[in-house]
Amino acid sequence: MVLAVARLTAGTGAVLLGVLLAPAAGLLPATARLALVRGWVRAVVRSFGVRTRYEGTAGAVTGPLLVVANHVSWLDIPLLAAVLPGRMVAKTEVRRWPVLGPLAALGGTLFIDRDRLRALPGTVRAMAAVLAGGGRVVVFPEGSTWCGRARGRFRPAAFQAALDSGCAVLPVRIDYRPTGAAAYVGDDPLGASLWRVVTARRIVADIRVLDPISSTGYPDRRALAAAAQRAVARPPLAPSAVPAMARPPVVQRPVAQPTAPQPTVARDSANLPPSSVHQWASSRPAAASSSRTPA
Repeated sequence: MVLAVARLTAGTGAVLLGVLLAPAAGLLPATARLALVRGWVRAVVRSFGVRTRYEGTAGAVTGPLLVVANHVSWLDIPLLAAVLPGRMVAKTEVRRWPVLGPLAALGGTLFIDRDRLRALPGTVRAMAAVLAGGGRVVVFPEGSTWCGRARGRFRPAAFQAALDSGCAVLPVRIDYRPTGAAAYVGDDPLGASLWRVVTARRIVADIRVLDPISSTGYPDRRALAAAAQRAVARPPLAPSAVPAMARPPVVQRPVAQPTAPQPTVARDSANLPPSSVHQWASSRPAAASSSRTPA
């Protein structure tokens, strides 16, 4: 209980510190501001007791990208912001969250109203404009959080922005251990989810950045969404599942075998040519009843 209260206090304090420093951070150069934001979100996640492991080549990915990931928890947002910062796309309800809502708005989050389908094309155009300007957009195309083995279908609307701007799609897979403590599903209150996170013995978040997908190789947004969904849904290969050719070859050292005595072979002079018979007979010991084959 004491540890949980300490985590909740530290995490909330880190979030409030970011809110207070946000106006001043806006005056910094873009590079310094980006580094400050990444360090801040990492501190927030760590303060809540969540440990993270990042895999992939996120640091080598540059240029405009539509970053798409599966959605498990509200923790997904700061975890992605720590490694792939960009303009987040979130539901309008997030704007009304205490503390996190104003912070998301200050960070340039693009809010989408899921109950107003007529507003969806405008949001897609805003995303395409950010991508066309060289920016990065982060979206959770499942539309809601999912936990367990079952995952939601990637909705294709957001992928139209990648097609319109000609940018690549970067799929990311997010996993938590244990999943239940981090999951944020349905109408779960934010306070209850925060308490589950801080009371968990240990939560480990695995963020796996996959290979980019070129949007030019797909005819429409549905095909592009399906390709990204397949990439995210594919689990990492276990060591035993790695193809044999990918493993270092095993060198088999020859084992010395004891030399067996050679059997005595009797020669039949009738089966040898005349010259061989003469040589064999002349070298045959007189007292021997059999002989070995001459060397």
